[in-house]
Amino acid sequence: MTSLLPGPLVDDTWLAERLDDPRLVVLDATALLPSPRHDGDYRSASGRAEWAARHIPGSRHADLTGDLSDHDAPYHFAVPSPDALAAALVRLGVGEGGAVVVYDNGGGIWAARLWWMLRAISVPAAVLDGGLQAWETAGHPLASGEDTEPAPAVEPVTPAPRPGLWTDIHEVAAISSGERPGTLVCALPTGGYDGSAPTRYSRRGHIPGSVSLPGRELLDSEGRVLPGPELAAKVGTVLDTADSPVVLYCGGGISAAGAALALTLLGCEDVRLYDGSLEEWSKDPALPMER
Repeated sequence: MTSLLPGPLVDDTWLAERLDDPRLVVLDATALLPSPRHDGDYRSASGRAEWAARHIPGSRHADLTGDLSDHDAPYHFAVPSPDALAAALVRLGVGEGGAVVVYDNGGGIWAARLWWMLRAISVPAAVLDGGLQAWETAGHPLASGEDTEPAPAVEPVTPAPRPGLWTDIHEVAAISSGERPGTLVCALPTGGYDGSAPTRYSRRGHIPGSVSLPGRELLDSEGRVLPGPELAAKVGTVLDTADSPVVLYCGGGISAAGAALALTLLGCEDVRLYDGSLEEWSKDPALPMER
């Protein structure tokens, strides 16, 4: 990681002191994904309007519903190919030799999703702890309005994919059935895991053999990642006896990315994210679900 970033998480004070650093690009990854009102109620939208209304000065909106997802995939928010992601980053002013700080206004899971995507192609990136709320609460300035100037011209990133950060339905099925070692972790809220709450997807419940670790419970009441000892205690109750790899999933690979950030902060190395998550898994009636 470039020396510009101290790690995968930075606080508002650190960012405020470096906001004018030309090597640093600040991206707002906010997207909209309302809670389902009934089974199959899938609604998502860009968070660009929210960014335009209030954002960190100099930041740009990174649209995870737009060119930062693969629209040819059979599920929403699919990670694009490394080359497509690099091309999208150029349009945001992210180029070779730079670093990225990502934030959102929705509890950090969207920022964590983009952070994981960037990490997977070796782009130095960090998440702003507490997101826009922490920035505003600390009294830092806000800006509003659309971009008035195009992103600066940059040399495109040469993506260097890191193996083992993503996994697919085949490995998940093998772990679930016991054919392959590993630990499946569901980052959905408890109601999503046990099937008591409505789901956006085809069926309620979780992948057999998986344990519950709600991503939102890894944050405090202000949206910051829990302090190290509290985070370790929360995660340890679930993963003390985990087999590698730890494969995280949720509904669409978003909350799972927040959990991936937490595990990375704790030093877990063999962590993978199932991109298709329950949206893909639940579509196949031949694949089991538990409630």
